[in-house]
Amino acid sequence: MPAVSSLIEEHDDKVRVLRLNRPQTMNALDSELVHALGAALGRARDDAAVRTILLTGEGGSFCSGADLKQALATLGQGQPLDARVGPFQEIVRIIATTPKPVVAAVDGAAVGFGADLALACDLRVLSERAYLQEKFVGIGLMPDGGATFHLPRLVGVGRALELLLLGEKIEAPRALELGLANRVVPVERLHDEALALCRRLAEGPPLALSRIKMATRDALSSTLDEALSREAVGQGELLRSADLAEGVAAWAARRKPAFKGE
Repeated sequence: MPAVSSLIEEHDDKVRVLRLNRPQTMNALDSELVHALGAALGRARDDAAVRTILLTGEGGSFCSGADLKQALATLGQGQPLDARVGPFQEIVRIIATTPKPVVAAVDGAAVGFGADLALACDLRVLSERAYLQEKFVGIGLMPDGGATFHLPRLVGVGRALELLLLGEKIEAPRALELGLANRVVPVERLHDEALALCRRLAEGPPLALSRIKMATRDALSSTLDEALSREAVGQGELLRSADLAEGVAAWAARRKPAFKGE
């Protein structure tokens, strides 16, 4: 019997769907899955046919974080655990820097690095039973997947410190209230709602979506003047694009635009 892949890749028209597939561990990230996910995200980033990426998990959970059993076994073999952090963090960097929107469909647990992974995505759709939990502090650790960067920007420093220092569950309704979830939907509708969102993004103007994403993320660490300059440069490029001509023509003809990213 062939081995079951720990990562399932599917292509739905212009959407690349990546499914974490270790349900027996609530999709805990072992070294194999970490490397597979990083490689798959890189392929989706570089594939011109892909306009949006959907990240989700199999078996009723999003991701329970790093596979601690494997990590402890590695420690027992005398290998330094800090060397394992790099590939995990590379996943976060790819999500943040790819010019394509990345959407997380979160069901069940998104814990530890699993929470970091969801927070790194551009948009998050949660099921009603989903929850986020920065659980690192419970075992004497700190986040290492960007939570100390993303959470203060999403909820403010005081609330971020509360969530990080106490390590409490953030149930879906509270995640929506705090702005950590963009949408909360019934479990049975999670995949369809998230995929519909991805398809809507995939039909948008790729050049404009890319520049909006990168300008917004870059603005987190820049001044107003730098942000305005970035917008002026990006807008200048978009004003010369074929997508703008198509958008205006479609508006005038009262039809749906067919953007090509040109």
